[in-house]
Amino acid sequence: MPPIVGIRFRSVGRVYHYDAPSCPDLQVGEFVLVETQYGLQVGEVVQRLEPPPEPPEEGWREVLRRASAADLTLRRLIQQKEAAALVNCRAKAAALGGYEGVKFVAAEISLDERFLTILYNIEEGRPEMRPLLHAMRRLYPKMKVDFRRIGPRDVAKLLGGMGACGMEERCCSRFLTEFSPISIKMAKAQGISLTPTEITGMCGRLRCCLIYEYEIYVEAHKTLPKLKKRVKTPEGEGKVVDLYPLKQVVVVELDGMRREFHRDKLEPWDENEAQRRATLPPCANGDCPRRLDNGAQPVGS
Repeated sequence: MPPIVGIRFRSVGRVYHYDAPSCPDLQVGEFVLVETQYGLQVGEVVQRLEPPPEPPEEGWREVLRRASAADLTLRRLIQQKEAAALVNCRAKAAALGGYEGVKFVAAEISLDERFLTILYNIEEGRPEMRPLLHAMRRLYPKMKVDFRRIGPRDVAKLLGGMGACGMEERCCSRFLTEFSPISIKMAKAQGISLTPTEITGMCGRLRCCLIYEYEIYVEAHKTLPKLKKRVKTPEGEGKVVDLYPLKQVVVVELDGMRREFHRDKLEPWDENEAQRRATLPPCANGDCPRRLDNGAQPVGS
C-alpha cells in the first residue's frame, strides 16, 4: 500500500499530506513535484505516515514524481524571479500611490510559471488592490497574478531575524509551523510582567512563547493556596502574598515579615475558627487573639 507522506514547501512551513502511489519508496528528505492550488511546486518530504490515516472526504492529492536535479535548479532560478517580482510590485505600488500602509512581504511563483502570488500585510483598513493588480498583470501577462493578505505573525515568520527575547532567530522562523491562540491570561498565570515590551514579540502581537509553559503553571497552581488567603505555617498563621508555582513555594506574611514555605508545610486555616474569632468582643487590654480578615477561606478554596 503506497504511503501517505507529509510535504513542506518552506523550511518551517505547514505540512500537507499527499498520497504517493507513483513512488512508494519515498523517504524523508527527498524532494517531489506536486500540484497545488497555486500551480506546480517542489516540496520536501518530512513525514511518512504508516499506517496511513483515514483519507479526507475529498481524497488525497497525489505526488506526481520525484524532483530531478533539473527541477531543483529550476526552483532556484524561480526564486530569483520571485525576488524580482517583489521589487517590481513595490515599484508599481509607489508609482500608483495609495499603498503607503501596505507591506509587500514576498512573491511566490509556481514551478510552471503559471501563478504569481504577492503576499502583503496591512494593519488597518482594506486597500484597493485592483489598480496594482492590473499593473502587475500587464507586467506578467502569461501568469495568473493574485494578492494574498497575511497576518503580522506570518510576516515575522517570513522575514526572520532576532527575537524580542534576544535569541538570534525567532521561534516562528525556527520551528513553529502553525500559530496557536495567545491570551493575556497566559502571562498572568505565569506571573510575567504585563509591560508591553515584556510580552510583545517583534510582530507586535503577544509572544508565542507565552503558551509553552502555560499548562504547567495551571496545573501547579491547583495545588497552591490563592493569594490573600490565610494559612497555618510552622511559625504561625499568616496571609499568602506571593506564589512560586514551579517550586511549589508559598510566600506568607507573618507579623509584617515575609517567609517562604513549601506547600507541604502549610495547612488550611479553619474557617469555623475564623468565624469564632470574628465574633469575639473587643479586648480591653489589647491582648486578644489575632483575627482574620473578613471572608477568609481555607487554602485552595
